[in-house]
Amino acid sequence: MEIYFIRHTSVDVPAGYAYGQTDVPLRSSFQTEAEIVKNNLQNISFDKVWCSPLSRCVKLADYCGYPDAERDERVKELNFGEWEMKSWEDISTDPRSQNWFNDWLNVRIPSGESFKDQYIRVSAFIEELKESGLERVCVFAHGGVLTCARVYAGEYDITDAFKNIPSYGEIIKLTF
Repeated sequence: MEIYFIRHTSVDVPAGYAYGQTDVPLRSSFQTEAEIVKNNLQNISFDKVWCSPLSRCVKLADYCGYPDAERDERVKELNFGEWEMKSWEDISTDPRSQNWFNDWLNVRIPSGESFKDQYIRVSAFIEELKESGLERVCVFAHGGVLTCARVYAGEYDITDAFKNIPSYGEIIKLTF
C-alpha cells in the first residue's frame, strides 16, 4: 500500500506561535503554493482521499481536485489546548510548561495532548488504512501528522520527531 501524506500550505500566523488545531487562515501565497502541490500530484491516481477537517487542509484538497475528500479527526494537528494561538515565549512563562518541555512525548499540554497521544491516533488511522485493501491513498494533513506517519514507518525515532517537521506543501510517500 502507498500512502501519500501532504502538508497544508503556509499559514497566516506570526512565526513562533502554537496554532495546532485552531482553524487559522492561509497566506496570500496559497494559490501559488497549492498549484505546485497540484502539479506534483498530477499523474497519480488515488483509490481514496482523506483530509483533516481544518480548513487549511480542506482548501488544499479542494484545490487539488478532491472536494469530496473524507474528513477524519485523527489527522488533525497536535492539540495545544490552553496554549493554542500563544507564542512560545508566552508558553514558556506558564509554570506548567517546563514539565511539557522536559517530556513532550508523554506530558499532556493543559487541556490538550502529548505527542504520544497524537502518535497513537495517527497510528490507528494508518492501521485502518493498511487493513482497507486499498492500494494507493492520499491524506491532506499537518506537519505533526506527517511526522507521526514517518515515525510509524520507521524513518526515524519518535524522540527525533520535532527535528523532522516537513515543509508547507511537502508530499511524503510511504509504502507499507
